[in-house]
Amino acid sequence: MSARLENRGGEALPLTAAMSLSLDLPDDDWEQMVLAGAWARERNIEVHPLHTGVQSIYSLRGHSSHNYNPFLCLKRRETTEQSGECFGLSLVYSGNFLAETDVNTYHTTRVSMGIHPYTFSWPLQPGESFQTPEAVLVYAQKGLNAMSQAFHGLFRERLARGRFRDEPRPLLLNSWEGIYMDVDEARVLEMAQATADLGLEMFVLDDGWFKGRDTDSTSLGDWVTDSRKLPSGLGSLSRKVEDMGIQFGLWFEPEMISMDSDLYRSHPDWLMHTPGRRISTGRKQFVLDFANLEVVTYIGDAMEKILDEASISYIKWDMNRSLSEVYSLHYPADQQGTIYHRFILGVYALYDRLTKAHPEILFESCASGGARFDPGMLYYAPQTWTSDDTDAVERLKIQYGTSMLYPISSMGSHVSAIPNHQLHRLTSLHMRFAVAIFGTFGYELDPLALTEDEKEEIRDQVRFMKKYRQLIQFGTFYRLQSPFAGTETAWMVVSEDKKQAIVGYYRVLQEINAPFRRLKLQGLAPDRLYAISGKEEQEYGIELQRAGLVLT
Repeated sequence: MSARLENRGGEALPLTAAMSLSLDLPDDDWEQMVLAGAWARERNIEVHPLHTGVQSIYSLRGHSSHNYNPFLCLKRRETTEQSGECFGLSLVYSGNFLAETDVNTYHTTRVSMGIHPYTFSWPLQPGESFQTPEAVLVYAQKGLNAMSQAFHGLFRERLARGRFRDEPRPLLLNSWEGIYMDVDEARVLEMAQATADLGLEMFVLDDGWFKGRDTDSTSLGDWVTDSRKLPSGLGSLSRKVEDMGIQFGLWFEPEMISMDSDLYRSHPDWLMHTPGRRISTGRKQFVLDFANLEVVTYIGDAMEKILDEASISYIKWDMNRSLSEVYSLHYPADQQGTIYHRFILGVYALYDRLTKAHPEILFESCASGGARFDPGMLYYAPQTWTSDDTDAVERLKIQYGTSMLYPISSMGSHVSAIPNHQLHRLTSLHMRFAVAIFGTFGYELDPLALTEDEKEEIRDQVRFMKKYRQLIQFGTFYRLQSPFAGTETAWMVVSEDKKQAIVGYYRVLQEINAPFRRLKLQGLAPDRLYAISGKEEQEYGIELQRAGLVLT
């Protein structure tokens, strides 16, 4: 659902609210489930019964945010992953949003969703129109898995587009947690060769490659190769990497600017700020005025120059801070209520330009991790960096919650170094791998620091992922046990023909003399006999679903 408002009169119409969906339900016997959190713990599942009055989730940060995803679910109290009815609502939008449930004193329920009306004001001139974002409503009678699978199919097969919609994603190594901004051409080439030797398919150079970028307080906006770090240039570097038999990817943060940059010194008016008031900083950086299409064009030109000179197969598009002091010097006072929305339209315009000009490039969106993991982004970039938290144990919750709405093919998920850089937790390489495979999959570490045993184990992991990534990324996904309910997590993916399935089972705390356990599987063909890896006996699908897979 969406709405298109047209001004067919002779005077300007001040549009101050424009929601996309309104749904009335005849009772209030529902629980509301939302995906809430913060940086590094995105999309945690929270559930509460409806009560009289308004209960809502929202973002006023200029993007869909770490705090709430633009999604809510109303489910019956008895609804589980496998049974019961539920409604799921999602907004195909990446900016400020409001999702609101209002229960009146007669115990009927109204749910609405759309652009957040706070600070929004759009002067609609005679003859002009305004289009609201699309909202998606899913109804399921067979539990939360059925709701999720409907969203997964819609977003994976109809919302995502381009060649990578249907292609298994390349297995990559990203340099960020390996070297951070300490970029040196000789070392980068060594890392790329080690990446190729591990059997991976792509090396991605993250932050730190452009002019003067030695710390996070400088150079954003100056999208020119730093000749101190890469004396041969990006073009030569990318071709040397490709000569190793792998592809080359690159990191950008197009929407941001540093005050210590040539761009700011040339165009201080392009920094988004309120004249005469204090300018807030976040991560030592500031926001470009993407409501001004001149800015969008300039950044697009700079990025296209890089893409033309180098051979780039993948772009990680980052956005590391929320919007503040949202005022554009490019627009008059009566247009300032349009700036939040115009900013997102500017982001979409740049994505549209680059994806159309370079359909061969795989785009992955990122916003300080998972702060803009929404359907609006998936239209342009079919995968999103799920969270900056790469710890395998925390990722169980993050990926479980994300799967409520988003397909496995959309989740950027990597094996990182230990001790984990966010939590300092130690987990086995096997555990990190077993979590990360339920995503687009890659590594986030320095391959030059690996032991020979670790390299051999990684080669085995890469062979496994190459064999099964089509099944994992495009099969039917089922959640089996929730990490929010205890110390065990389980999920699985089943091929379309139901001939193959991969089950992920994770126990994050060991027990002494534990009770007997079975895990009841889902989605198998009841009358098909399945061989189970590591076990001699075979079992029918109905046995594995009704009696379960023995875990003891």
